[in-house]
Amino acid sequence: MQNSDAMALSAALLAAAGGLTQRIHEGVVARGFEGLRPAHGFAFARLAPDGATVTDLAAHLGMTKQAASQLVDELVRKGYVERRPHPADARARLVVLTESGWACTRAAEEAAAEAVRAWVDVLGEGEVRALCDRLLRVAPNGPVRPVW
Repeated sequence: MQNSDAMALSAALLAAAGGLTQRIHEGVVARGFEGLRPAHGFAFARLAPDGATVTDLAAHLGMTKQAASQLVDELVRKGYVERRPHPADARARLVVLTESGWACTRAAEEAAAEAVRAWVDVLGEGEVRALCDRLLRVAPNGPVRPVW
């Protein structure tokens, strides 16, 4: 693959990811969840289904522990997460989604489905499934996080 082809592919993937992130965020806002940023959604993805420590969340998001702690503080104030005692480590706190956090996560899933349906309209279902399969071969385990 030529360098220019690699750059074109890189640009297309980044544009698709950025557009998808924006459409999901807009869908979440349209469903009544205000005061959130796309970065919050990336945190929710790590917190579902079993929660995480601030340290785990920081590693997942590629940020400092202090920044992750501030993000969690903000989400606690907004009612989307809560801190609980960690079941296996008395020194740690587990950050988990509240019912509002779960509702927001479901709204994001609905918005993601709508966004992908738009891709199906352009490419067809078979092509979108093939795209998914190929991308999972290249990037099977994430992490799914924003580019800071």
